[in-house]
Amino acid sequence: MAILKLVESEKELIGLKQLQTNNLRRLIGEEEAMKEGFVTSEYELSLLQQMHVIHPSIIVKEGEEVVGYTIVTNKEVYGAHPELDHLFNTLDATEYKGALLKNSNYILIGQVCVAKSHRGQGWVPKMYEYYKSLHAKHYPYLVTDISQANKRSIRMHNKIGFETIGVIEQVGTGWDIVLWDWNTI
Repeated sequence: MAILKLVESEKELIGLKQLQTNNLRRLIGEEEAMKEGFVTSEYELSLLQQMHVIHPSIIVKEGEEVVGYTIVTNKEVYGAHPELDHLFNTLDATEYKGALLKNSNYILIGQVCVAKSHRGQGWVPKMYEYYKSLHAKHYPYLVTDISQANKRSIRMHNKIGFETIGVIEQVGTGWDIVLWDWNTI
């Protein structure tokens, strides 16, 4: 039986990293990426450790195997990864409800992934709801970007309650900037 929990060990971070690698768009092929979804960014274990210290990732485990994860971070990791830096810079210049996000204390999803064997079981909404229960009192918004080619992820985020607030160009494609306003729920 799969369980939802915060990362508690180096072994779990390594399992998260392995699941990330198994779902990288550049490794799984275009046909599978378009059908199943994908992740684009690859984070070194040292960056995952740094993010974990700030806000532990949520994982789904089946026995000892990590079968799902949501990586969350804030601006404390700025300077550690070029794609995250680009996203933070873009978000800070993005307006929501008439104010720049740089003037808000938002939290960022660095990536979400569920193993093929556990897709369609509602894990992404469960991970997000868990984060909301942990962080909504400190952060009014949960923000991320999604490759416009990743239709599966866009549908899932819309279903959860994220709204598109902008578009950016990154790694050769368009990305929707999506925000879940925790103040309106």
